[in-house]
Parts: sequence; C-alpha cells; structure tokens
Amino acid sequence: MHANDTLKPSRRRLLLAAGLGLALAGLPFPARVAKAQSASLRIGIIGAGRIGGTLGELWTRAGHEVLLSSRHPEQLKDLAQRLGPKARAGTPKEAAAFGEVILIAVPYGALPQVGRDYAAELKGKVVLDTGNPFPSRDGDMANEARSKGTGVASAEFLPGVRLVRAFNTIPHYALKSEAHRKGERVAVPLAGDDAEALRIASRLVQEAGFEPVVVGPLSRAKEFDAGTAVFGKALTAQELRRALETGS
Repeated sequence: MHANDTLKPSRRRLLLAAGLGLALAGLPFPARVAKAQSASLRIGIIGAGRIGGTLGELWTRAGHEVLLSSRHPEQLKDLAQRLGPKARAGTPKEAAAFGEVILIAVPYGALPQVGRDYAAELKGKVVLDTGNPFPSRDGDMANEARSKGTGVASAEFLPGVRLVRAFNTIPHYALKSEAHRKGERVAVPLAGDDAEALRIASRLVQEAGFEPVVVGPLSRAKEFDAGTAVFGKALTAQELRRALETGS
C-alpha cells in the first residue's frame, strides 16, 4: 500500500493542493483556475467583512467552496447568493467545522475567543490569520501582541492549528482593485512554522491574484506587523523583499 493511501481524504486533498500550488505558479490565470477546480478546497471564513468577503469572492472564482460566516449570518445571504453555488453563509462554528482551510478575519481582540470557542473544530487545520492588533480598538492585549510579535501571539491564542500569518498588510481596498492585475502582482507576505501550511497558503494567495512571499517562521511575522515599513502598502514582491531587507 502506498503511504498516501493511509491518509484521511481531507489530508490527501491538502497534500494535493500544496503540490498543485507550486505547479500553478508559472501558469496564466485561466490555466490556474482550470487546474484549481480539479483540486478545490473547502474554505471556512470566520469574519466575512471587507477582507473575508473579498477573499471569499476571489476563491470561489478560483473554484473553491466557501462558507462565509459572522455572528449575523443572515446578513451574508445576499453575498453568498451573488457568489454562486460554491458559496454559502453560516455561523463561525459552522465555518470552522466546514473548512479544510480556515481564514480568520476578525478584529484582533476577538481572536482569543475564537480560539476558545472553536478549538475542537480548528484543531489540526491550516489557519490563515489576517488580524492586526490595535491598542485603540483591542485594548492592552494588543500592546502585548505587538511586543511579542503578532505571529507568536496568534499561535498562543490558536493552539493546535497550523497557523500562517497572511493578508494582514495589504489594504482591504487593494484586495479588490489589485487582484490579478497585469504586470507585477501585489505581494502578500507569509509566515508560518508548518511547511505544508505555507505551501497551501501560497497557492491560495496566487489564486486570489497576488504574489506570495514567504518571509519565514511565525517569529518573523513581526517584520510585517502593523507599524512596520511594509504595513498598509500594496508592494510588488521585489519592493516587499527590498523593504524587509532594509527595514524601510
């Protein structure tokens, strides 16, 4: 028996997705979409606002199944209907259970509660964390998170997941206007301690229409936290790498 034959179906899907992400990197967007549809993922989105909702739309276009969620899922039904048969709305708990990959796009102060409430559903899954701690909004916990580095802090709030920091630097409006743009794409820095999770995150960044730049482990996510030179900017991969090297 081949080793992969013993894997759970969801695990096999993620391994296929990870390998496919690398293979798709050099293909034109239509070809990437066609291949993505043969290995689509289930993505649960916790917090379907300006970031989560936009990424949900981009990923459904790429052939993935998406469950959009918020505390008021009835408010998301129109969005889900507009995105078509691959999208539906539900509660955060339903999204956490549904997804093979989870995107968390909530105010950072809510992250500890997400980790407590949905620990069982999130355990072992690839989780993309987009949140940024702002003391004016999130209180003292934001100061502590910034001091540690958001990647390290988020891992403490979300124990047992395969965490990747992603989509936290690009302005929400650029997610709409710059996706799949011609020429050099806008870069999305990534940090994580799990190599397979980083490959899957890179694939999803590419299929959303951006260029993934793996910075390193979660401890290095601090290099693109709020307040750094690269935060809040729509930079190309070359510009991002240069800014991370120089710190300006």
